[in-house]
Amino acid sequence: MTATIYDVAALAGVSIKSVSRVLNRGPNVSPALEQKVQSAVATLNYRPNLSARSLAGASSYLIAAFVDAELTLEHWRSGRGNDYLSRLEYGALVECRKAGYHLMVELVDYGSPTLETWLFSLLRSLKPDGVLLTPPNSDDARVLDVLERNGTPFVRLGAEVDLERGMRVFMDDRQAAADMTAHLIALGHRRIGFIAGPSGYAASRKRQEGFEAAMARQGLPVDPDLIVDGDFTFDSGRRAGAAILGHAERPTAIFASNDDMALGVLNAAAALGVATPASLAVCGFDDTPSALLSTPPLTTIRQPVAEMAAAATRLLLPSSAGKPGHAERVDFVLVDRSSTRPLD
Repeated sequence: MTATIYDVAALAGVSIKSVSRVLNRGPNVSPALEQKVQSAVATLNYRPNLSARSLAGASSYLIAAFVDAELTLEHWRSGRGNDYLSRLEYGALVECRKAGYHLMVELVDYGSPTLETWLFSLLRSLKPDGVLLTPPNSDDARVLDVLERNGTPFVRLGAEVDLERGMRVFMDDRQAAADMTAHLIALGHRRIGFIAGPSGYAASRKRQEGFEAAMARQGLPVDPDLIVDGDFTFDSGRRAGAAILGHAERPTAIFASNDDMALGVLNAAAALGVATPASLAVCGFDDTPSALLSTPPLTTIRQPVAEMAAAATRLLLPSSAGKPGHAERVDFVLVDRSSTRPLD
């Protein structure tokens, strides 16, 4: 027989109202009360009925994550999957589970002319308690306008404009790219190629800015012929890598602004007979699982996507004191592997 909230209250020796306060992360919950209720929940294997809970109050117990439809679908069409989305889901799901919430992931086509109408319809039908916004949705004024007009709390990942709108969790992409470039320079590289990400992503611009700033600090020229645009996919990295390596005066290193594109560079280099890292150092950004499994393993920036998603989810829960304008920064790590080495 399925346990009810009444069973939990009886076993814990407290009122139903007290059980509800604990399960809904309400105020004035003492450690002793928390322990009694959670012990009874575990003993009875009690699972709250989300539909009943949402009917009983204003909360839907649902957190929505908005992700870029175009890039996500492109990753799946290529057969490579989307590691960013997987890590985002993991971080958010862990926090949702702790709080008794559900997570819904929605693909948002920010290029659609009916974006605002579609968003209003989605928010009014599902009534999420909060929304996680990933790039480029996190900087799309239309998305922010709809959420604010609807009164839906939101947290922006990697936002770069209108920083007072909503809450945000971010990493310093500019500094991370500068550190990676400085790493290559310290290894002796002076002629370095760079593959940029899609222009719709603020992180793409910040990473390129970091690369160029680090080169300038060392008095090194940035050859515009060695900067090629990509779209964060393996194929775009392969094409960009082939274009850069096609120059008569090849660079000794290529920095791709995400791992999938860096893996594409490795593929292009192998096809052209350019040995990595003996003749070409390659590095990326993200630290996806493929970065460790590639040949050679990829030097990269570890972007803590799961941690960012977890922090963002916590800000949307009732126990959070987060308010619009609140910002949290998470740290990156430069992971040095064998795709880079000192220049001979």
